Amino acid sequence: MLPLVNELADLSNEEIKRYSRHLIMPEVGIEGQRKLKAASVLLIGTGGLGSPLALYLAAAGIGRIGLVDYDIVDETNLHRQVIHGQSSIGKPKLDSAAARILDINPYVQVDKYNVPLTSENALELLEPYDVIIDGTDNFPTRYLVNDACVKLGKPNVYGSIFRFEGQLSVFYAKEGPCYRCLFPEPPPPGLVPSCAEGGVLGILPGTVGTLQATEAIKLILGIGQPMIGRMLLYDALEMSFNTIKIRKNPHCPVCSIPAEQVQLIDYEMFCGMPAHDRSDFRSQNGVQPVDEITVSELKSRIDAGDDLLIVDVREPHEWEIVSLDGSLKIRKGDIQAAKNALLAGRKLREETVLADIPDDREVIVQCRTGARSADSIRFLREAGYQNKLLNLKGGIIAWAREIDQSLPVY
Repeated sequence: MLPLVNELADLSNEEIKRYSRHLIMPEVGIEGQRKLKAASVLLIGTGGLGSPLALYLAAAGIGRIGLVDYDIVDETNLHRQVIHGQSSIGKPKLDSAAARILDINPYVQVDKYNVPLTSENALELLEPYDVIIDGTDNFPTRYLVNDACVKLGKPNVYGSIFRFEGQLSVFYAKEGPCYRCLFPEPPPPGLVPSCAEGGVLGILPGTVGTLQATEAIKLILGIGQPMIGRMLLYDALEMSFNTIKIRKNPHCPVCSIPAEQVQLIDYEMFCGMPAHDRSDFRSQNGVQPVDEITVSELKSRIDAGDDLLIVDVREPHEWEIVSLDGSLKIRKGDIQAAKNALLAGRKLREETVLADIPDDREVIVQCRTGARSADSIRFLREAGYQNKLLNLKGGIIAWAREIDQSLPVY
C-alpha cells in the first residue's frame, strides 16, 4: 500500500535528536520522519482509547493532532484515561489532553474541537486530516465516523473495548471493507452494555489504543500490512490475539455506492440510542418515557415514612460497592427474562422474580444513573404492572452526590 502522506516537512536539529531512534530504522529513516511531521491525525475522543493514542502519536512526531471531545475529566476516568491526572478533575478533557501532548512534544500542532461530533459538523471536522481514529464508545458515533470517512475517502482506524476484550481494524473503503460491511445494522438497544454499565479493565485501552496508533503510523509511512480487511480480537484474560478476515460487502449501503452519494443520517434514530449525554433522547425518538422522582424527593418521602419499595436493578458486583438500605435487589436482565417468559406463556408471574415486586404498592426503581432502571420500568409495564412505578433520576450516583456524601461514587 502506498503511503498516505507524500509531503515532507523539515526537521530541525532538535527534532533529529528527538527522533534519532526512528531515524536509524530503515523502514522510517529521515524521509519517514518528515512524513510523520507532515501528517495530520484526528482523534475522536480523548478518553480510554484516545489517551494512549494521543500520547504515542505525539511522541512519534505526528505534526498535527486534532482532538474532538466536549467532556470534562471525572475521577472515574483516571483508572484508564492516563493522559489526564488528579489535577485535571473538573477541567475539559481537551485542555488536559492538549497540555500533556505539548509537554511530551512541543513540536506538535494541537487542534481542539470542544463539540460533540454530529452529522452536521462531521465532514467539516474530518476533511482536513489524513487519518481518522475512532476512540468512541457508542454505536451512533461509530456509524457516523464510518460513513463520513467513506464519503471523504479517508481511513478509519477503529478500536473498541469492553471489560477484558478489545477489537482493532482499519476500515478504508478505497482499499477494503468499511464498518458497515461487517456490521450493517447496530445491535438492538440495551443488548450491548456500555463500559459505564459493564466496566473495563483499566489496562485494556492502553493495549488497544497503542495498536491503533501503530496502524496509523503504518498507514502514514506505507509500511507493513495494515489491518484493512482484517479484525484483531484481543482477550486479556486469555492473553490471546486472533485475527479474522472481513470481506467487502458488494451490497453495502454505504461503500458500494459512489462516495458523493453517501448521505449522513440521524444516527441516534438509526441506532435507537443517544450518541451523547442527552436526557431528552428517548422521548424525542419514540421511546415511551417513564415517570421520575429526584433523589431529594425520595429522601423527603423516606423521612416522612411513606409506604414505598426501592428496587435496585444493577448487577450483584455493583450491589457490593454501594446500595441503599432496604432496597430489593433484582437484576434488570432477570426482570427482562421474567417479562419475556410471562408474555410467551411459559411461566406465571409467581414463578419468576416478578413475584417479589408488588403490583399494588408504589415502587421506586433504581440503578447506577437511571438508564437501566427506566428500561426495567418499561419491562414491568409490559408485564402488566399498573401501579405507580417511578424511576430514580440520576440513580445511586445522584444519591451519593446530593444526599449522602459518605457513600462511594463509582
